[in-house]
Amino acid sequence: MIKRVCRPILIFLLASILFLYGGLFAAAESPVKEVIPGGMAFGVKYYAEGAIVIGVCDVETASGLVSPAESAGLMKGDVIIGAGGSKVDSLEHLLDTVKGCGGRKLEIEYQREGKTSKITLTPAKDKTTGEYRIGVWVRDSTAGIGTITYIDKESKSFGGLGHGINDASTGILMPFGRGSVVDVTLKGVVKGLKSVPGELKGEFGKTEKGILTGNTEAGIFGIYHTLPEHLASPIPLGKAAEGKATVRSCVSGEIKDYEIEIKEIYKDSGKTKNFLIRVTDERLLAITGGIVQGMSGSPIIQNGRLVGAVTHVLVNDPTKGYGIFIENMLEAMG
Repeated sequence: MIKRVCRPILIFLLASILFLYGGLFAAAESPVKEVIPGGMAFGVKYYAEGAIVIGVCDVETASGLVSPAESAGLMKGDVIIGAGGSKVDSLEHLLDTVKGCGGRKLEIEYQREGKTSKITLTPAKDKTTGEYRIGVWVRDSTAGIGTITYIDKESKSFGGLGHGINDASTGILMPFGRGSVVDVTLKGVVKGLKSVPGELKGEFGKTEKGILTGNTEAGIFGIYHTLPEHLASPIPLGKAAEGKATVRSCVSGEIKDYEIEIKEIYKDSGKTKNFLIRVTDERLLAITGGIVQGMSGSPIIQNGRLVGAVTHVLVNDPTKGYGIFIENMLEAMG
């Protein structure tokens, strides 16, 4: 009786194992997802969620200098997300709330290193303007030029930069609020020199081409309203390896491939700066001196596969820089 029960169970278990292995082999042999490699420059207009404190300062009152924000514990790098019981969605909103408090105590909600806290302070009346202030310098937006890494043709979604948009004064990743993408007309290139990073100079177009959907450590992401013209053919994804490769960029005014070398792959390197690259193409060196600001996001192609993107330049040697694995960008995109 026991044998009759165990035998069907054993057969069932063997069949299940074979099914699982078959599924694994099928998954391994399935086609790799393809994306359109970018290389085109794009303009970003970015608005943070809340107001980033880039500094605290004194308010000159009739009784002397005071700093309500500093006294209450606000610090550079904090992100103010609420004031007076309402959500702060812009710099103007925060200023209007403070000005309209009439000198009454004001509750401020803020984030610091991912933790949300609340404080209460009393705005001070400025001696010169008569307006109420809390004594902070804040920023809620930024704009700049980057490069598209890849585009998904079906969804019109894209990834770019290969790193997040950080506040210039505090270095923190700007919390995502909203943003738009516009075309850029390149006007020139400032060549990179030792200890002096170069940059792409450009003029923003007036028409919104798409919207941003996220700002992460591994890149920014969005969706085009209409796909750009003259796109390249889709290519599969791949794993970066040491050796020759190409970087696709539009530093000359048109998208071209330039020779580079992947010098070293870093293990356990986190989300960004996953490998070291060196520019070897004399054409690119003549135009830019190597890697310059604005090239962030330029797709890196190796053996016909998209393996990553340019992220940073080495300040002491503009011919070298870092790249991010394409899988890290796709994971961040979700």
